[in-house]
Amino acid sequence: MTTGNQFRWVFFFMLAVLCLGCARKEGTVIKDYADIGYVRSQLGKLAPVEIAYDESLLSPANRLVLKKLVQAAKLMDEIFLRQVYHKNVAIRQALKTGKNPDYPTLLEYFTVNFGPFDRLNHDEPFINLEEKKPLGANFYPADMTREEFETFLATLSDEEREAFTSTVTLIRRKNGRLVAIPYSEAYREFLEPAARLLKEAAQLAENPSLKKFLNSRAEAFLSNDYFQSDMDWMDLKDHTIEVVIGPYEVYEDGLFGYKASFEAFVTLVDPAESKKLETVSRYLVDMEKHLPIPDEHKNLNRGTASPIVVVQEVYVGGDSKAAVQTTAFNLPNDERVREAKGSKKVLLKNVAEAKYQKCWIPIVNRVLEEKDLKRVSFDAYFNHVLMHEMSHGLGPGKIVKNGRETTVNAELKETYSTIEEAKADILGLYNLDYLVQRGVFPHSLADQMYASYLGGIFRSVRFGINEAHGGANVIALNYLLEKGGFEYNEATGKFRVNDSKIRDAVRALAHDLLMIQALGDYQGAKAFIEKYRYISPQLERALDQLSDVPVDIRPRFAIEAQLNE
Repeated sequence: MTTGNQFRWVFFFMLAVLCLGCARKEGTVIKDYADIGYVRSQLGKLAPVEIAYDESLLSPANRLVLKKLVQAAKLMDEIFLRQVYHKNVAIRQALKTGKNPDYPTLLEYFTVNFGPFDRLNHDEPFINLEEKKPLGANFYPADMTREEFETFLATLSDEEREAFTSTVTLIRRKNGRLVAIPYSEAYREFLEPAARLLKEAAQLAENPSLKKFLNSRAEAFLSNDYFQSDMDWMDLKDHTIEVVIGPYEVYEDGLFGYKASFEAFVTLVDPAESKKLETVSRYLVDMEKHLPIPDEHKNLNRGTASPIVVVQEVYVGGDSKAAVQTTAFNLPNDERVREAKGSKKVLLKNVAEAKYQKCWIPIVNRVLEEKDLKRVSFDAYFNHVLMHEMSHGLGPGKIVKNGRETTVNAELKETYSTIEEAKADILGLYNLDYLVQRGVFPHSLADQMYASYLGGIFRSVRFGINEAHGGANVIALNYLLEKGGFEYNEATGKFRVNDSKIRDAVRALAHDLLMIQALGDYQGAKAFIEKYRYISPQLERALDQLSDVPVDIRPRFAIEAQLNE
């Protein structure tokens, strides 16, 4: 018979075993993490900014539409979380329920990054420090290599290959064989309620073109065919609510650059600002003809429609919310839609203003020489953002290689995102200069744009050079320094523009990037990135001076507090 003392010892022994089991269970998900001071420091690099919006722009019906769109956008957060890393859901749950006092801070930064990999530090892990981020994120089996996939693709027919390289399929193993699973099936638990919310929003929408787009995008979530809804998005007109929701950018797929991530932008159109910029879209054909490459590589078949919309952001979700915030975007990416209708450029002015004030001004004050510091302006910064997005729609898209039709994206694989961002950045500068000379923009920008662009590079490089935008910017900086368009002053530790060489240097870089795309030159793209994507001692010295300056903003969306009203 067990005595009272014996019972207590047995009880405490069993409790200890149980607790140890719990600790081991938690430990299987979270093994270790970086110094919590480091994580707090990284959070401190993102300046909190409230993203508010003007409700007076909305009718009572459109206020309800907006709320339903935000609810749908939140579902894109859940899909993207699963696209980034196969352990993300388990890690989030452990951070939410674990008793460690550091877990709330870790959860905060995990939420910013959509996972345990630090997007502000070259995707280095800050949780489970021995685990590197898979190049293919969670779009492919964790144990699948590039060589295995390429060998497998070589055994397929063209039709079968298309399914595996599609932007909207997941690759998994089934009975030891690779299979392609449509997004509509893989993410059904989120896409079905998202489709329902879009249809409910469409019923309330007063604008016919918005109603049409919401219904067709809801159907796309269920059918996995996004072509018609992309066409309908291009046809939005006279609308107050501008919304993007679905799988678009392929940046997260670092293995091949095939797979699209889910994202959402819920915004309100700024009609006065948008009207000012309509003129620019009339020059698309002229800008294509003016590209510094042989005529045979120019793409004059894309649609000439290129609406430009300036908006105020209300909510952002999924891929576009992760760490560094988007200032503008150019969509859709489907070359079929671009050839039929062109592409739409959307500029998030309230986001651009917040970045300019919180991050950009403090940076340029430390890295630019006095003569160039006097030449920076928000107008030059914002108009380069505009021309960057315009330039995504210019240059080679569909190409012919070895006698077969293909696309730049398919040929450049994982290098595509970095090369494309570098192209858009430098063509943005090249085309801004062209339109200044044509009188479309005021001549005062001619004296501001190069210094403003140079200053902006240092903000983007701080995102990490393995990220597409940061990598593109460091490539441009190193190339233009090599060509003499930019210079570094060893005495002051600051950078400056060489006014006599910058235009030729920009033209040369634009040519080199466009020809890589025109030829579908994968090896050339790899070599170009390897040559120019590095942190020089001069750049490192400049970045060391910026340790206390916010890298980017961290939005807090006013509408979230209103969702339950």
